[in-house]
Amino acid sequence: MAGKSIFDKLWERHVITGQEGQPQLMYVDQHYIHEVTSPQAFQ
Repeated sequence: MAGKSIFDKLWERHVITGQEGQPQLMYVDQHYIHEVTSPQAFQ
């Protein structure tokens, strides 16, 4: 059996709820905001 990919490890650590094959709720612990592109996103 092969080890898990970094994507699989991150996914498992951040998924909050959801069943396999269904949409899942993820926890995002940091937001990145850029001074040039962010104002358009929040208008």
